[in-house]
Amino acid sequence: MNAGHNKGRRRFLIATGALGGALVVGSWWVYRKRDMLTAPDALEAGPGEAIFNAWLKIDSYGRIVVQVPRQEMGQGVTTALPMLVAEELDANFADVTFEQAPIADIYGNALMFGEGVPFRPEDDSFIAEMNRLTQFKVGRILGLQATGGSTSVRDAWEPMRQAGATARAMLVAAAAERFGVPVAQCTVAGSVISAGSQSASFGELAGAASALRPPSDVSLKSREQFKILGTSPPRIDIPAKVDGSAVYGIDVQPPGMVYGAIAQSPVMGGAVRKVDRARVVEKPGVRAVLELPATSMSEAAVVVVAEHYWQAKTALDELPVEWSPGPHASHDTDEQRARYAARLDAEDGRVYDGAGEPEQGFAQAATVVEADYYAPYLAHATMEPINCTTVVRSDGTAEAWVGNQAPTVARWVTAKAAGLETENVTLHTPYLGGGFGRRGEMDVVMQAAMVARELPDTPVQLIWSREEDIRHDLYRPMGSAKLRAGLDESGSLVALDAKIAGQSCVYSITARLMPGAESTLLKDKTTAEGLFDLPYGVAHRRIAQITTEEPIKVGFWRSVGHSHHAFFAEGFIDECAVAAGQDPVAFRSALLDHAPRHRAVLELAAARANWGSALPANHGRGIALAESFGSICAQVAEVEVIGSDVRVHRVVCAIDCGFAINPDTVVAQMESGIIYGLTAALYGEITFRNGRVQQSNFPDYNMVRLDNSPTIEVHIVESGVEHLGGIGEPGTPPIAPAVCNAIHAACGKRLRTLPIRV
Repeated sequence: MNAGHNKGRRRFLIATGALGGALVVGSWWVYRKRDMLTAPDALEAGPGEAIFNAWLKIDSYGRIVVQVPRQEMGQGVTTALPMLVAEELDANFADVTFEQAPIADIYGNALMFGEGVPFRPEDDSFIAEMNRLTQFKVGRILGLQATGGSTSVRDAWEPMRQAGATARAMLVAAAAERFGVPVAQCTVAGSVISAGSQSASFGELAGAASALRPPSDVSLKSREQFKILGTSPPRIDIPAKVDGSAVYGIDVQPPGMVYGAIAQSPVMGGAVRKVDRARVVEKPGVRAVLELPATSMSEAAVVVVAEHYWQAKTALDELPVEWSPGPHASHDTDEQRARYAARLDAEDGRVYDGAGEPEQGFAQAATVVEADYYAPYLAHATMEPINCTTVVRSDGTAEAWVGNQAPTVARWVTAKAAGLETENVTLHTPYLGGGFGRRGEMDVVMQAAMVARELPDTPVQLIWSREEDIRHDLYRPMGSAKLRAGLDESGSLVALDAKIAGQSCVYSITARLMPGAESTLLKDKTTAEGLFDLPYGVAHRRIAQITTEEPIKVGFWRSVGHSHHAFFAEGFIDECAVAAGQDPVAFRSALLDHAPRHRAVLELAAARANWGSALPANHGRGIALAESFGSICAQVAEVEVIGSDVRVHRVVCAIDCGFAINPDTVVAQMESGIIYGLTAALYGEITFRNGRVQQSNFPDYNMVRLDNSPTIEVHIVESGVEHLGGIGEPGTPPIAPAVCNAIHAACGKRLRTLPIRV
């Protein structure tokens, strides 16, 4: 590698965070300013289809096929992104369908690089390829495709509308030529172009139009002109999911496929000491018993491959395996929590954000409020089991099918594990049965390719049991906080000091994907978001973080840092309101003079929940406000507390996401985020004893179910701002503090630790 590349390695950081809750490189999103119309070589035309640009094809029957480069995991992206194209096309949305876009740089997400963190040269082809792809000047974009950070629509907003408008102009030009009239005389509506008594459908014009030179500049519609955006057409993915024809990763069955069942080291960092293969190799259907070494992405493991999954799983259960415990056999989360508390007491931490003179503010305060908060490790618990199907062929190619949130990275990892060049790997992304950040991780992808390499020309579907999933997840980090607030004589919040301790998701993901990459100089936004960016007007504030290093692998979990910090912040703000003798809504509202959008969301949620009205005995209401991923969300929870039993009866949610592309999807995502966050608040906890995860399946890692789900109401605030916020994650952060604040209102008990135990 030349000297310029070595210098580049010393200057730039890639924390290839893909992957779930957020996509972070240098820990900030930046949207790509790009010409995103030229179709990549990987985009192929089917029978009768004409390719207009990277984003759409139209066939001779008028079917409009939109390329969707993000992954559908229930969030509605395969409807929302086609809506962007269809709006500018003036198409009949019933004519629109989608395809999963191929892997190509043109579909890459927006990433930004930061300075000051070196790479160490590594003699490793995978890392070398990653490094080669990141040797750019500051601000240059790396085209990874990934779904996370509630960014799919925000990233596609301009290029996909531009693609639709450009194709419309080409269709109009073709129609004008056919009709023998000026372009200005043509009108477009419902996939038909007309001029006087003449008309032609998009399908009739597609071939001729696609051959025309695209215009260099097109005008996009104003919001007042929208006919499709802002409405709720039926979701394109729903019929297949209802009739059972939708294909998820676990549904894939290429010819000749066999199945792999896996057992990984029960202790973090352990190794396989001995395997008695003779006990199972003669069992019906068993094809192989393999040992997998530990990698930066996964634990050491044993895999049994058989003709059917149950054959593989039952043989694995009977397989005698001796494990070496490794260096982390004494790790204990109770000890870890105590260590966090001690560090928060003893250390100042590194200041992430601040304003004014906090100590001066505290010196002038009439009342000081202090509290310690804690949130545990959490698993993702996706409904579809973790799985990947891979075939490594003797001709030097490979193919993989995996529900994933980062196809570019999944392809790289498959190539690395199979010992192939990336361009010789074909990757397919079927539907995801739940993502939440988990399917941005590459452990199962690496393992499936390692197994398939040992069985050339044989497709292998590797499936993790639920126990393997819970015990070997890449967890939402444990977090602790020490909070202090100063109130003046009128009860106003004048000073705030917050210290937080926990692992960095960005550092952990970097270590998995790029072992050897240093990142300790980076201020990781995910470890402070939800606290450093509080909307409240506080003259004196200091937010500091203590980044810890633990053997436990962590990753992005739905809403990432906001999932901890909304609980810490909004629980503590409620404590301040009580200390000030003020109503919690009024206390918050007084701190939002400079933030009218936040105040409007807060007050709408309170009004729709009948805040202040009488409740039955043992009932209480609690409120919480959180901004995340560009959207503002407030929730009011109504709970009943009987002894140690908590029942959440009702949740009222108000959301300002700027412009609601598809209101029904916004409502569905708020409901989803609330249920996901409520599950974590009521039950979610991963604990380690002697280096082993104590939970294993839904009986001891419980979920909110139909019989204890609350009534949920969602109200969309149309703020009219020229802004797009995310919707996949903002519904999750406010629910835990809203419920805990409601518990305090119901019974007077203040909860500062999750999961909820009254």
